[in-house]
Amino acid sequence: MPTAFSASVAFLRIQDFARRPASEQARLRAQLEAVVAVTAADLPAERRIVLDASDGAVIVVLRDPRGTLRLAESALAASSAGLPLSAGLNHGTLKTAGKKGGDGLTGDGIAVAASIAQFTAPGRLFASRAFREALADAAPGQEAVLVPAGTFNDPGLRTHELYKPDAQGPRRRGRRQALLGVALAVALVAGGIAYRLWVDGEAPSVDAVLAKVPYWRELARKLAR
Repeated sequence: MPTAFSASVAFLRIQDFARRPASEQARLRAQLEAVVAVTAADLPAERRIVLDASDGAVIVVLRDPRGTLRLAESALAASSAGLPLSAGLNHGTLKTAGKKGGDGLTGDGIAVAASIAQFTAPGRLFASRAFREALADAAPGQEAVLVPAGTFNDPGLRTHELYKPDAQGPRRRGRRQALLGVALAVALVAGGIAYRLWVDGEAPSVDAVLAKVPYWRELARKLAR
C-alpha cells in the first residue's frame, strides 16, 4: 500500500545529457555514481536513498536538510574537474509505490527538484522556498546561507520562488575544501575505471570499484568533520 512522507531531495543533473553520444553518457554516469558515493558517505545509510534519473541522480534525505545542502554543494565541486553538474533542491512529499527499495518513489518532492535543476547552470544550485523553510526549521539561522535567486516558471507553467547559496557568505574551511578536491578527483578516476570495465563487458558496482582505490573512504569520513 502506498505510503506518503516528507523528505529533502537533491536532484543532480548532467547538463545536456541527452545530446551526448552514448559512450560519453556512460562515462559521465559512471563518474556521477562515484561522486555520489563519496559525497553521500557522511550521511547515515538509513537516512538516504539514491535513485537513478534519466539525466542524473536523485538523492532523497530524511530529516536532514542541512546535510542535503552540504551534499549538493560537495557534488557540484566535481564540475571544476570536468563533470558538468547542476543541482536542484526541494523539500516535499514523496510516495512509495509498493516496490522494494527506492525504485518506487514518486511525488512532488522529486518532480519539483528535477524542474529546478533544469533552470540551473553547470556548477550551480537552486533551492525551492520549501527547502529553505525546511532548513530553517531543522537548523534555525542556517537558511540565511540561501538568498533570493528570482522566480521561474517551469514547462508546466508552475511558478517557483528559488534561492541560491550566498556567494558572500562564510566559506568552509580550507582544509575541508582541499580534502574534498582530492576525494572527488579520486571519485572521477574511479568512475573512469568503472566505465572502462563496463566497455570491456563487466558491470562492477561503483562501491566495488572505489574499494580498490586507496584512501577514498578515509577522505570522505574526514569531510564530515
